[in-house]
Formats: sequence, structure tokens, C-alpha cells
Amino acid sequence: MTETTALVPLDRVDPAAVEALLDRAFPPGRQARTAYKVRGTVAAIASLCFAALDEDGALLGSIQCWPVALADDAGGVHPMVMVGPVAVAPDHQRDGLGRRLLAHMLAAAVEQGLDRAMMLIGDPEYYGRFFGFTADRTADWRLPGPVERHRLLARGPDVPACPGMLSAAG
Repeated sequence: MTETTALVPLDRVDPAAVEALLDRAFPPGRQARTAYKVRGTVAAIASLCFAALDEDGALLGSIQCWPVALADDAGGVHPMVMVGPVAVAPDHQRDGLGRRLLAHMLAAAVEQGLDRAMMLIGDPEYYGRFFGFTADRTADWRLPGPVERHRLLARGPDVPACPGMLSAAG
């Protein structure tokens, strides 16, 4: 990553370029993953989606966020923001671009008051160490597909610690 890498709203980037980046950054079959099933077909939260562009305007990375909710077993509904995917072009991975995208998104979430309940499926060592995501309150959540429990992470004071089903908010 260079000093000239710009972070811009993702809606300024051709959606086909974003899909191509996701195809390069993740293994085949990514659309069958549980995270895709959770967020369903709802629209992303545009104000929390960003792209990293090089000085020539080439897409190097992206982050997207989605409205989801935990419908608890007692009848309550807990809105949250689902973070991900965070994608970085393979030849730019490990140079801090993903961390920069996530930090930028979190700052925007704080500014918009959307940081009180956030969740993701990811590496606990990375997301915990750098961004405070933990599995402390997610043990009783159900998802519409398989998940490694230690990778179901959340952060924020409004994250529910109760049994329930996680799905797209709509």
C-alpha cells in the first residue's frame, strides 16, 4: 500500500470490479458461505462500505457492511451491523490495507452511531487484537448455516448475549 491509496465510498466503484476483487480474494464458492446466507438479499449499508483505490484508480480492496438482526427466543429483535467481506487484492495482502479499511469503516460507524452492535465471522486473533471483536456474547446465536463458534464475533455495548436466530434485517 502506498501513501497515494485513497479510501472512497464503494458506490463510486463499478460493481463488476468489486465482484472481480471478491473472486480473486476468496476461494471459489464464496456465495455459499454462511455469511452470505445471513445477510440475504438486503442492500448493504452504503455509508459503511468503502473501496481502496491506487493512484491510477485501480481497486485494491473493499469493505462492505450489512443490516442484520438477532431475533431472540423471547420475541425481541436486536439490530446489528454485519461487517464483511473485507477483501484485498492478493498482491496487496499483508500490507495493512484491510486494517486501514476496517479502521476507516469503524470511524464512520462511530460518527453515524452505528457502532453499538456489530458482528462478523472471522479470525478472532486478528479482529480481537486490532478491533475488539470477541465471541463472548455469541455462543447462543443460531445462523442459517454452519459456523465455527470461535469465529462468530461481535463488539459494542448493545450486542445481545441471548439465544436467537441471526438473519438479514429488513
